[in-house]
Amino acid sequence: MRVIVVGAGEVGTHIADSLDQDHEVVVVDRDERRVDSITYEHDVMAIEGDGTSGQMLDEAGIDEADLVVASTDDDATNIVVCGAAKTVDDPFTIARVKKTDLLRTWERSDGAFGVDVMVSTDLHTAETIVDIVNLPGARDVDSFANGLVRMAEFEISSDSPVAGKTVADADRFESLTFAALIRDDDVVVPTGETVIEAGDELVVIGSVENTREFAGTLSPLPTLEEADEIVIVGGSEIGYQTARLFEEHGLESRLVERDPDRARELAEQLPKTLVLESDATDIDFLVREHVGESDIVIAALDSDEKNLLVSLLAKRIGVERTLGVVEYGEYVDLFETVGIDVAVNPRWVTAEEITRFTREQRTENLAILEHDRAEVLEFEVDDESLLVDTPIREAIAELPDGVVVGAITRDGELITPRGETRVQRGDHVVVFAETPVIDVVAAAL
Repeated sequence: MRVIVVGAGEVGTHIADSLDQDHEVVVVDRDERRVDSITYEHDVMAIEGDGTSGQMLDEAGIDEADLVVASTDDDATNIVVCGAAKTVDDPFTIARVKKTDLLRTWERSDGAFGVDVMVSTDLHTAETIVDIVNLPGARDVDSFANGLVRMAEFEISSDSPVAGKTVADADRFESLTFAALIRDDDVVVPTGETVIEAGDELVVIGSVENTREFAGTLSPLPTLEEADEIVIVGGSEIGYQTARLFEEHGLESRLVERDPDRARELAEQLPKTLVLESDATDIDFLVREHVGESDIVIAALDSDEKNLLVSLLAKRIGVERTLGVVEYGEYVDLFETVGIDVAVNPRWVTAEEITRFTREQRTENLAILEHDRAEVLEFEVDDESLLVDTPIREAIAELPDGVVVGAITRDGELITPRGETRVQRGDHVVVFAETPVIDVVAAAL
């Protein structure tokens, strides 16, 4: 498959990296430094130029392209790229946009703008925030099989009740699989005798109920339904969408916005949200409004540094859990080390969503873990699958190391996989695999 990616930022680079082993990938970007960087680091063709130009698309081989991904930081540019591609040929087009209004317009009309799939950065980021808030202590959360299966990642602290225990002792849940331990630079696929260590990142896959119960054993923090007080700092589009989603869950949050006009606009659009016009970096305001009594503070300002500051201030006055939007991926680990419990990077969220569409057609859903070190994928099993009518233990032995079948759904029912479980045609299977072998796994399953 020939893929043209317009935009060599974090999103475009990640997509190119995920496809370059098995597909012919061409990346177009106006920035010479980005072009040089991606050429040096990845096995792709990179071209300096304007992706909205028909001549540039011709140079990139648009007449032979199967897929065009428009992933620049400008909504209008991405839409024009898709439209231009459709005037030359009929590749499948994916556009990344920030404005949710554009997504709504596109949804109301089939094939609007020449875009086959539109991915809204702000909306997907807000959805990710709500999913993480709803599972106490989780660093990453994703749903599979129409919501029947939940994947979650937890950081194991030294005082965690599972630290120092074997997997066999820790996993007391009927519908839960301990899929992996991410330890330093290694991905460990655990056996029952594997000891869970402090500092590990534990990935579990299972039913919604058991995943939530397990989260409850790790953290005393309340779930979304149990939360008494949620504070959102920043009336950005991400902040607004997060508050709107909370309202859909029947929750009333508080949203702090400094700009009077924006605060007034938000108050009109969010009838169940208390909008406060103030500067949330003012610690006197935070104390006066009893923000320290909140269950969680979500920092969604327009600056990574401000989001870090708000999180540090919130921690100082007693907030147990903070979640911050971090635009620059290189800041994520640093900010989580010094003051934000969970950092959500909109570009990574968007790259994950777009990558799902760039996989082979049988991939129903996908989650990317630990900056692309591992993936969790959902497949619908067909007659060609290695798993069909074969005990899982035997099928997995035919695959590279680092592969775990985490869950199976059949006719709307969840099946917890065991060594002797046999998968049937039409089942949906959720699989954990290390990124280097993911294409082999996808082809076999």
